Formats: sequence, structure tokens, C-alpha cells
Amino acid sequence: ELTADRRKEYVKLAKNEAENGKIAVRNIRKDINNHLKKLEKDKENPISEDELKKEEANVQTLTDKYIKEIDELLAKKEKEITTV
Repeated sequence: ELTADRRKEYVKLAKNEAENGKIAVRNIRKDINNHLKKLEKDKENPISEDELKKEEANVQTLTDKYIKEIDELLAKKEKEITTV
């Protein structure tokens, strides 16, 4: 049986892991957006500004989706940990 203090520790660990996951997702978004900007400036086969904006919006939509999923998983895990 877990003590209340131990449960709080586990919740803290879960929150930390969730935050690490969110940071990873945001770093991926940053890398993709940087790559898209390089494609826009590509001399041989550039993408248009409209294509750039569209793809950045797609990346943001996916980022939002996965961060929301991380938040939902964290809430579920917190409930699971704190339920006696």
C-alpha cells in the first residue's frame, strides 16, 4: 500500500515526464518549422509562402493534438495514482 507522500512523489514524477514529453513535441515542431523555412529559401525547388504557412499551420495542429493527448494521459495517470 502506498502512503500519501509516496503518491505525491509519483504524481510529481508523472508531471515531470509529461512536461518532458511536451518539450520534445515542441522541439520537433521547431525543427520541422526550421526545415520548412529552409525549403522556402531553397534556390532549386523552393516552396511558396502560402505552402509554408499552410504546413506551419498543419504542424501546429499536430503539436496541439499531441500536447492535449499528453495532458489527458497525465490526468488519467494522476487519478490512477491518487485513487486509494
